[in-house]
Amino acid sequence: MRRFFVKNILFVIAVNVLVKPIWALFIDRTVQNRALPGTYGTYQALLSVSIIFQIILDFGITSYNTRTVAQNPDRLPDLFPSMLSARLALMLAYMALAFGAGWAAGYRGWELSLLVGVLLIQSLNSLAAFIRSNIAALQKFKIEGLLSVSDRLLMILICGFLLLYPPTAHNFRIEWFVGAQIFCYTVAATAGYLILRRLAGVKLSFTFHGPTLLKIIKESLPYAALIFQMSIYNRADVTLMERICPDGKEQADVWSAAFRLMDQANMFGLMFATILLPMFGRMLAEKQDVQPIVKLCVNMLLPLSFMVAVAGIYFSSDIMGLLYDKSHTNPEYSIVFAILIASFPAWCLMYVYSTLLTAKGSLKTLNIIAFAGVVFNISLNLLLIPQHKAIGGAITSLATQSLLALAFIVFAARIIKLPFNLKWIAAQLGYLALVAGLAQGLTTIMKGTFWVTQLFTFGAICMALMFVFRFVSVGAIKQLMNRGGN
Repeated sequence: MRRFFVKNILFVIAVNVLVKPIWALFIDRTVQNRALPGTYGTYQALLSVSIIFQIILDFGITSYNTRTVAQNPDRLPDLFPSMLSARLALMLAYMALAFGAGWAAGYRGWELSLLVGVLLIQSLNSLAAFIRSNIAALQKFKIEGLLSVSDRLLMILICGFLLLYPPTAHNFRIEWFVGAQIFCYTVAATAGYLILRRLAGVKLSFTFHGPTLLKIIKESLPYAALIFQMSIYNRADVTLMERICPDGKEQADVWSAAFRLMDQANMFGLMFATILLPMFGRMLAEKQDVQPIVKLCVNMLLPLSFMVAVAGIYFSSDIMGLLYDKSHTNPEYSIVFAILIASFPAWCLMYVYSTLLTAKGSLKTLNIIAFAGVVFNISLNLLLIPQHKAIGGAITSLATQSLLALAFIVFAARIIKLPFNLKWIAAQLGYLALVAGLAQGLTTIMKGTFWVTQLFTFGAICMALMFVFRFVSVGAIKQLMNRGGN
């Protein structure tokens, strides 16, 4: 099982690394720089509104469906029509509710038109994700991985042309960016369905049978509540600062610039969660020991997250200065990024342990933790944002993610009875301390050297230390990749 997991996660990581950073750093970032001042900030604020109401769009069906199909693959052809019908009904409700919320929040005219486009993006993206969740539940992770980047690859081609072709490059409009995404997600959802039909024989049919739809929604409700609360404490920051601060659109721009890199870093944790949910679900159903996979994931993710977080903190000004011209005159860019990237290890831990609790079916525990996170996040945001603006939102995000990660670890250990390994924990903390000291030492010793050289030197030494601490070993890699491995 470990060999199967490693081979698939490495493939998925490789595919995503080749595509998604190009989208974020060369397309999405360039759009922010080219679009009219404030329009990208408005787009991001509207995107956050759409994500907060995504609970209506998904209603936990994707997570429920993944867990159910992973444990009972033979049920997929019968489940798919009902699940798809439920999703389409929820898409209409989502569009109406989120549009109404945008109106109530004070958006008018052009902003509401843009909101409609953003809601279509989210609806189509969610539909594509639902289709891919069935493919992942069938343990076809490589196919799911390719499909997960197909939309971004197409967007890179379309938006890249618009950003490079002189007549459109100098007059780029945010509406073009939204339209391109709508088209690409439509293509991705269609391609996913055609592949799923070939794999499992599902049919494009709809069954709006009231009792069946109500049963699906009722069983998905705990998942829906969890996703709703997670979307609030993960995305409320930018909407609050855009509405509360006198210079809200500019603060949203600052936040978006910093969070873009944080979002790309989170791509790795999300890839793990995508594979782990169906894998944990099947292992727990078959009463297999999940501890080896949990430890393997943490050993792969946590040291890397420490390295990224420390590098982001020490080189924040250089990184943001390279990507955004405005950061040279506005130090908030680098400060917000440094604080946000410090939460990356917490995000990685949450992806592993919250996914484990979801696969176990501990939805009540997850919802209680998430509710506490919402209360804490909103309260601290309302306290800090009026005075500290985007920096206050970043501080709130760091505090929220750190506390939630700790809660997920504690409850996962109790419910699934994971062994407490003090030596392993001490090794992780020792690695973090050594990495932090290394960054301080290198930036002092190599002062005056080009910062990229310092960064690569730091990364190379950190990777070597992972082998020294035995988080990764050459022998273990060979064993995992061996045909006879498990």
